[in-house]
Amino acid sequence: MRAAATDSACDQTYVANLSALWRLDATLAWHIDELGPDEVLTTESSRKGPPTVAATTPDGRRIYLHSRYDPEAEAARFAEGLAGGDHFCFVISGFGLGYHLKALHDRLPADAVLVVLEPSLPTIKTALLHTDLSSLLGSRRLVILTDADKTRLHELLNAHAPIMLLGTHFASHAASQQVAEPFYSQMRAAIADYLTFSRLSLITLVAICRATNANIAANLPAYVATPPIDFLHHHFRGFPAIVVSAGPSLARNMDRLSEARGRAVLIAVQTVFKPLLARGIVPDFVTSLDYNEVCTRFFENVDDFKNVHLIAEPKAHWKIIDCYRGPLSLLDNLFARLCLGDDLGARAGLKAGATVAHLAFYLAQYLGCDPIVFVGQDLAYTDHLFYAPGVPLHRMWAPELNRFYTLETKEWERILSRRPVLRRVQDIHGNEIFTDETLFAYLQQFESDFGAAGGLRIIDATEGGARKRGCEVMPLAEALDRYATVAIPAEKFVYRRQLKWFEASKLPAARRALAERLEQVREVRSIAEQSLDILRELTELIDQPAVFNRKLARLDELRSLMRQQDRIYGMVSGVCQLAELRKLSADLRVGRAGGSSAARAKKQLRRDMDFVEEFIDAARDLEGILLNSLRRFDAAIDAHAPRMEAAP
Repeated sequence: MRAAATDSACDQTYVANLSALWRLDATLAWHIDELGPDEVLTTESSRKGPPTVAATTPDGRRIYLHSRYDPEAEAARFAEGLAGGDHFCFVISGFGLGYHLKALHDRLPADAVLVVLEPSLPTIKTALLHTDLSSLLGSRRLVILTDADKTRLHELLNAHAPIMLLGTHFASHAASQQVAEPFYSQMRAAIADYLTFSRLSLITLVAICRATNANIAANLPAYVATPPIDFLHHHFRGFPAIVVSAGPSLARNMDRLSEARGRAVLIAVQTVFKPLLARGIVPDFVTSLDYNEVCTRFFENVDDFKNVHLIAEPKAHWKIIDCYRGPLSLLDNLFARLCLGDDLGARAGLKAGATVAHLAFYLAQYLGCDPIVFVGQDLAYTDHLFYAPGVPLHRMWAPELNRFYTLETKEWERILSRRPVLRRVQDIHGNEIFTDETLFAYLQQFESDFGAAGGLRIIDATEGGARKRGCEVMPLAEALDRYATVAIPAEKFVYRRQLKWFEASKLPAARRALAERLEQVREVRSIAEQSLDILRELTELIDQPAVFNRKLARLDELRSLMRQQDRIYGMVSGVCQLAELRKLSADLRVGRAGGSSAARAKKQLRRDMDFVEEFIDAARDLEGILLNSLRRFDAAIDAHAPRMEAAP
């Protein structure tokens, strides 16, 4: 009867745990449930009753994952050693039977995230059979990583990235560490790389959010009047694409690209657009997304754009869009849709690119190309060089160069200036090569993208640079001989003569929509200013509950009005990403703060005032951004007025 009762208890525990795991991570739950009874580990009762389990180390030793006397007391000591710090995320090496995870979860604030590393699915299933972890699994603040699949790692961690960046602590379950030390070392390194990537992405987002949205708003006339890319979906299905980037190894293969013209879709990043044209190599597409005005030089002083189709994100600097005199399409953008409304602003888009090369890869996927071949995508300092010869930056350096101060010296100095962020990676030959944190973050993104590309064949024909997981290394000549064997039909490019590349008739309606948004932004700013006045009053009324509550009721009314303006709130928030990040950090820290209720209330009010002040500043910035966009609409409407009047 005791055995039957034990089995029944295990079944109930397992069902509760697995149900919670299905809601947390259905893929992992399915894999665990597929394990048969013979794959579950054999447990032993400890002296205090709760089971423990033994495992074998790589050198053949048999060790217990938990105390044979009192596993729960041991787990409590583990948790007490970690709880109470200023960390918001804990990366734990080893799942075991979950005692230490449950104990840590019970002691941590509700905002803390646990990331657990465990290569053994049988160990996890054994834990789900014997330990009630349903509360932990149901908290949605747990991530379980069982392998080094970079795509899955990014997918599972992305939702928690802001919390992780506020403070992540790595800790090991000592016994588990002995069983699978190489796995845990690999995973800790992968998570450290992910944090580097996320930190760079966040810093970039915060640093350029205002400039980004200013560019998007300035580009709205082109956004609404130029054709979207919808018609290009799978337009080149089955044909190879070559993504041409500006890495130093491009010099090995630039001339060979002329052989690929007409047999592969050539997609150039903006940096190599002019060098390619100078060699008589005309790409089919060119990509742009950089917010900085300096990138305009990639398209300046071009007499003939050769009908090359520019695919750009709307955040690209408005001077790039203005100076490009060839076929142009701007991609879908949330801020643009918030400005114009979905009727005018919705269109096909691509995944946001970290670089123009990422954008080129996403475009090749959208076009239906297979395989996708990369050239010049070093992501490292091949031969101690930064760029391929002939890029516009080299022409800017030309006045400084002489026989004693060469281009190679200038390139090496630029690399050395990044010494604090340099790191070593493996190149395509297995040797060490220098890269830096920025390029490494781009490499991480590419490897994640390659892993998510399914059965798509991806070829690295760079013939140099960093090794990239998820793609096949092959010389460009071989890739062309294998895959670029059929001419692309000329009719695939006829659209460039048939489409109307600027539909000015759409401008007036878009201008009216934008003017309405401007008035709504002013209304939202007024609500925020009234809220700030009340918050300031409340700081002096903490010891007067009756008056405090009356003022608080008015503040609640204003919050209700703000909630009715979700669209505008989102637009303003897009301009003040730093304020949003600070508010998140303050929310978490206030939630953990001790002290009296009055002291806590003062901290909450200070947090709210700081955020509202920054929100008001952002609203004023947004008003200026939208006013500038309206002026650009007026200029575009005036410039096209004769054609608009002549239209039927």
